Amino acid sequence: MSINLIVILGPTASGKTNVAARLAFDLGGEIISADSRQVYRGMNIGTGKDLNQYMIDGRQVPYHLIDIIAPDEEFNLFAFQKRFYEIFTALVKKNILPVLVGGTGLYLESVLLAYDLPEAPVDKKQRNALRQRTKSELQDMLLDLHPRLHNRTDLEDPLRLLRAIEIALARNDQSAKKERPKVDAAVYGIKWERAVLRKRITDRLDERLKEGMIEEVSSLHSAGLSWERLESFGLEYRFVAQYLQKKMPFEEMKDNLTIAIHQFAKRQETWFRRMERNGVPIHWLPGDDYPLLKENVIRRLR
Repeated sequence: MSINLIVILGPTASGKTNVAARLAFDLGGEIISADSRQVYRGMNIGTGKDLNQYMIDGRQVPYHLIDIIAPDEEFNLFAFQKRFYEIFTALVKKNILPVLVGGTGLYLESVLLAYDLPEAPVDKKQRNALRQRTKSELQDMLLDLHPRLHNRTDLEDPLRLLRAIEIALARNDQSAKKERPKVDAAVYGIKWERAVLRKRITDRLDERLKEGMIEEVSSLHSAGLSWERLESFGLEYRFVAQYLQKKMPFEEMKDNLTIAIHQFAKRQETWFRRMERNGVPIHWLPGDDYPLLKENVIRRLR
């Protein structure tokens, strides 16, 4: 089967959005986002949507799975995979090249390794019964159901913990395999020297603070989003929410957030290496050589 999906991945601040948008523009493709936070409306600066980068030479590059739900709604791996397959199938039928871009390794892997994710609608009776258990009991239950749990944050966030158990129970009950579209992906990773990436991360945080990231978090809270919910989104939203609650001064917040983002980038790189060990070939290319990427992709598509 010929290549029917291009994947652009990389750690935070690697410039993958810009690269993917240019590639989609040049090849008449459309973007599918694989970012766990960019699905939420109103969370623009902190998630790095950079929507201006999808406008090239006065033309809008179409994108999907960005700004699709409110931040108080739930979005999970199952929802991502289901929506990805729907969008991917529709684009392929129209002979439009899908370009999947993002840094959420679990989302990328769910497509590239065809995770078996069962449909698990919320069962109110079952959920109420689960709520009677302690957090520790629920954590043990999830690890019992899913010993090779990839996303450890499911163990800490109460809502994610309940949802993960529901999905694990549904998976154990399901015998029939779902029909999935055939995906044959060419996967490209955006790579920078460590020191360069660290500077890009630091510079981008400065830029986002100047653009109004603190005001964005404050507005979300004023609109009704709890501090707990904001902190559950991690990184920028967690640290800025703590600053706005006067739990730390500005400089401490900024320094701690910078360190946390650097650590996050390292975890992303570790995840990508694990993907390669699990059979996903990633062609790594320098982040400042777009012509090389475009040439390579065109050659693979022939």
